[in-house]
Order: sequence, then C-alpha cells, then structure tokens
Amino acid sequence: MSRKISLLILLAVAGSLIWCAGASADIYRYEDSDGVVHFTDAPTDKRFKVYLRDIKRDRKLRTTFRLAGCIRDPREFEPIIDQCALEFGVDKSLVKAVIHAESGYNPNAVSRKGASGLMQLMPQTARDLKVGNSFDPRENIRAGVRYLRFLLDTFRGDVSLALAAYNAGMAKVARYGGVPPYQETRTYVDRVLSYQKSYQNN
Repeated sequence: MSRKISLLILLAVAGSLIWCAGASADIYRYEDSDGVVHFTDAPTDKRFKVYLRDIKRDRKLRTTFRLAGCIRDPREFEPIIDQCALEFGVDKSLVKAVIHAESGYNPNAVSRKGASGLMQLMPQTARDLKVGNSFDPRENIRAGVRYLRFLLDTFRGDVSLALAAYNAGMAKVARYGGVPPYQETRTYVDRVLSYQKSYQNN
C-alpha cells in the first residue's frame, strides 16, 4: 500500500493548515526523486525544509484543511472513527493518526499510485475488503480500520510493524524482519506515532 502523499494534499497545505498541539509550529516539506511532495510538522530527515511558519495549533485537534474551495473538519468523521475503532478494537487515536498522515482528512485524496480516500486504500486492498466506493468516508474508514486490525494481529500487536506494513506492505516487513530500511517508511511510522500521541494527549 503506497503511503505517498497525493498532490491534492499539496493544495491543502498551501491553502490552509491548522495543526494539533498546544503551540505554534512550522510545516516542513521536501520533494523526493519521484517528484512526490512530503509534508510534516516533525521533520526526521535533513531533506525537509521550512515551508510554512507559525502555523496555529489547537488543543482539541480542530484541524481544518481547505481544498479546491472545500473545507472539511476532522470532527465530521469522529462518529465513524469511534464506531469503527470500537468494532475492530483499534485505538481511535491510532486511526485518527493514520488518517491525518495519509490524507490530511481529505476524503477525495488520491496518490500517484492510486491509493484513495481518507485512509488511502490501494485499489487491490479496497477490492479485497469489498469496498464499493473508496471515496465514501464510512466505507473507507471501516475498511482501513479493519485492515489495521489485521496488521496488528499479524504482527502480534506491534504498532510500529503494523504501520510499516500499512506503508510498505507486509512482504517488505517480513523480508527485513522489522521496519524496512526505507526513509519514507521510517518517517511515516515516526510521524503516525507522533500524531497518535498528540491525539491521545488531547
């Protein structure tokens, strides 16, 4: 499953970003060799450069993304997240963190490799999970949480390995016997865990 951030997220960040925490923070970006643009508020790679400064933060995680004239508030999806997290026994803070990292709460996000929706489901994964419409928030979140549950069970509750598999695929995690030595995957795991902690604290 590709974890590359879609160009739609570039527009979202350029338009408006209000990140979650207790103080102002900078947003960093870098463009990799494939032309994929990555954003973070907690850079773990020297290639990240400051993109936006003094982004306002909100203790209640009221992140708003502006995209193509459309504003979506993450609180809109909380009932679905709560229901799916309870159904599959997955920490709802982890679900929120994955959505945050994957799509920035944009239900219409599409990556260069075709991953789509809030939890960026790859077409084959969506088919395997019998998703009729990956852009439907309820279908997408339920399938993504179900897949997370499967990965957590597969890796015996190891959240880092489950996230690495969500990003790079189970085969890569099995091949390396842990988080693959890919900067993108390692950065992704660190980012999601950081987001999860922020959601838990707030």
